[in-house]
Amino acid sequence: MSRLLVKPSAGSGHVTAVTPETAGWRHVGFDLYRLKPGEAAAAATAAREACLVLVGGKAAVTAGGQDFGELGERMSPFQGKPWSVYVPEGSGWKVEATTELELAVCSAPGLGGGLPPRVIAPGALGQEVRGKGTNTRYVTNILPESEPADSLLVVEVITPGGHTSSYPPHKHDRDDLPHESCLEETYYHRLNPPQGFAFQRVYTDDRSLDEALAVENGDVVLVPRGYHPCAACHGYDLYYLNVMAGPKRTWRFHNAVEHEWLMKS
Repeated sequence: MSRLLVKPSAGSGHVTAVTPETAGWRHVGFDLYRLKPGEAAAAATAAREACLVLVGGKAAVTAGGQDFGELGERMSPFQGKPWSVYVPEGSGWKVEATTELELAVCSAPGLGGGLPPRVIAPGALGQEVRGKGTNTRYVTNILPESEPADSLLVVEVITPGGHTSSYPPHKHDRDDLPHESCLEETYYHRLNPPQGFAFQRVYTDDRSLDEALAVENGDVVLVPRGYHPCAACHGYDLYYLNVMAGPKRTWRFHNAVEHEWLMKS
């Protein structure tokens, strides 16, 4: 199996763990918990910051010494905007499920920003439609660069069945601002209905990296560099949660030149 494809290790509990060490990079971490009512997950951020995303379900959340009470609304990532919590470095968090819960923990290095913990409510999230025709997808910005954080950028996308996404292919693997930023990225994939599959290709111009991955429900794809388009198969909507981080907290990408004509059609 490709080292870029991370399968869940179990059906419940702490099912996915991506660290900079296991991914072979420097910045992005991603953990996924599937909890039953009454079960809890907790951790200390140490020198990293975190964004807790309630992918589906409700939970009682404490972070940075603050009790935020019960949060959550949607029971599936295909049912509207998420509730999230920002947790700064040097603090801790605990999430106790009050319903069946799917919790994503997105993390990256803290930079001593001294930010407070905060709830990121659905009503505060910007949404946009990108693309046209069968390249249409629906984007929810959870932690964009316009909102305070040290390193993290977090966004989720719904791609209808039969559509492409992260397309035309783009990359962000060079520190060449203002033209392109260098960002590692993870894709956490969900499918509706869950028995479906999708495809993602990760490749570079010189094809020193070129992998086509069959993605199933609950898989994580690592994007250390290169272009990374997705395709959702007919009949199965694709959700993905992106976590990005790098030396500078800004998203500037470079389109694949041979496919850039699609932006004008």
